[in-house]
Amino acid sequence: MIACAASLRTGVSALSQKHRSTTSQAFSFVKWAGGKRGIIHEITQRMPVSYGTYFEPFVGGGALFFALGPQKSVISDKNSQLITAYRVIQNDAQNLMSALDEHERHHSRDYYYEMRAMNPDDLSPCQSAARFIYLNKTCYNGLYRVNKNGEFNVPYGHRKRVNLYDRDNLLRCHMALQHAEIKEGDFCDIQPKKGDFVYFDPPYFETFTQYTQDNFATQEQQRLCEFCRSLDKQGVHFMLSNSDTPFIRDLYQQFHIDVIQAPRHISCNGRQRGKIQEVIVYNG
Repeated sequence: MIACAASLRTGVSALSQKHRSTTSQAFSFVKWAGGKRGIIHEITQRMPVSYGTYFEPFVGGGALFFALGPQKSVISDKNSQLITAYRVIQNDAQNLMSALDEHERHHSRDYYYEMRAMNPDDLSPCQSAARFIYLNKTCYNGLYRVNKNGEFNVPYGHRKRVNLYDRDNLLRCHMALQHAEIKEGDFCDIQPKKGDFVYFDPPYFETFTQYTQDNFATQEQQRLCEFCRSLDKQGVHFMLSNSDTPFIRDLYQQFHIDVIQAPRHISCNGRQRGKIQEVIVYNG
């Protein structure tokens, strides 16, 4: 098992100071199905001109969060391993990179399955984050999928050589996360106030939903819509991405619904990659 040193507050502080002048925009440190990097322009042109705190309760790869670089934010997700990775990048980026270097040196098919078989609950936060990123970057097609027990079960991706991280980008992610509150939990756990902005990127309706052991199907979509309605009544700005289906259009018919073309890069069927039609829902 790879050792990973404990987080040192002074080391983190020095790391932040050293790279404080970095001005380039950070981007996601993981591959994530449905990532929003390709439609950032579609989202930002529909966002409110000004807002208070930024909330993203299905943060996933965090493409919009990193593109915006908000000064005050709350990002969250129900995927505990993903949230651990965000927290480690926020507080222990240097040791994480050392652990990832070790994974790169040991990478092989057998090593992949050895890492996959590990229980992340038995690992330190840094070890867990490094394992999570390693599996994400070396599994088949970059897909994140778990079984009903919450166990990652994607097969090996057959890459002989891997590059698990971009050092400069990981440091930019570290800097961007210094202004973020990172939480594990359900979307309903967030508590935005009037004038805040919430971006929802849930598992899309009638598509792959196995990001956690919970299945985000019809009832969950309805619960999310009710939550959006409650936020609207409180004067909170919200925006949501989802599948372009009659069900979703009917759910959100009281709000603005724009149809866009979005690129899809992760699919087990190569012919299903390309541009797909989806919707952006937002209140006034």
